[in-house]
Amino acid sequence: MTLRLRIVHTTGFTYSAPVASSFNEARITPRTDTRQTVIVDHVDTVPAARQYRYSDYWTTAVTVFDLNTPHERLEVVGTAVVETENEVRGPEALSVDWVRLRDDQLIDEYDEMLQPTSYTPHTPEITAFARDTASGLSPVAAAEAVVAGVHAAMTYEQGTTEVHSTAADAWRHRSGVCQDYAHISLAMLRSLGIPARYVSGYLHPREGAGVGEAVDGESHAWIEVWTGGWWGIDPTNNKFIDDHHVAVGTGRDYADLTPIKGIYTGSADSELDVTVRITRLA
Repeated sequence: MTLRLRIVHTTGFTYSAPVASSFNEARITPRTDTRQTVIVDHVDTVPAARQYRYSDYWTTAVTVFDLNTPHERLEVVGTAVVETENEVRGPEALSVDWVRLRDDQLIDEYDEMLQPTSYTPHTPEITAFARDTASGLSPVAAAEAVVAGVHAAMTYEQGTTEVHSTAADAWRHRSGVCQDYAHISLAMLRSLGIPARYVSGYLHPREGAGVGEAVDGESHAWIEVWTGGWWGIDPTNNKFIDDHHVAVGTGRDYADLTPIKGIYTGSADSELDVTVRITRLA
């Protein structure tokens, strides 16, 4: 089955005093890959700003813009129409064994997706849970078991972590949001020697939504695992990737895929507001 989804992702920054200028990057444009096709996309800003776009090291589309006139609010609106399908894991993606994963050439090839990061440290608690969960299993079964274990151990709860929380922080609390579920799963799988990467995107939250029905969607995070080929799995919901998932890009962790980041001149404080609206078009 194919879904056609329209996604409108609005991010607003309200400043306590006029800001003279700002420089920003947005990673909010979905990618086209074997599972999803972008029909149309654009990023708009209020006030209007000159833009250019490039693909970063991880091949994520980045929209760059700067404002050089005083403004008290900046609004960034990413709009995209995307056709999506359920992900299908082919035999090659399920073929690797532990011997091959420990091959030096393979470790070198996937080094960036095997190393710990500041968000995904290999703490003793995290590595012990992964090791015990994966005992006696193949790499594919181990990856699925680790994700299921993280899902079972964690409680989805906003406010217990924040954007800079690490996998160790969230695992200590046994609670967090999708970003935390992804970071914990990445740390565990990498500690086992299984390449794994962070995926930023969107999730249509409702099964069976009617055509034309707009719902409050979510910015979402899940992971992709390499076991002979890349395949995705959603630790927050303990499910494989389906037509309700829309990917923006992949990287080592959240830091590689921060949706909006930038700097502005002046000492004003800023308040952030974010909405995601998703409409099934077909």
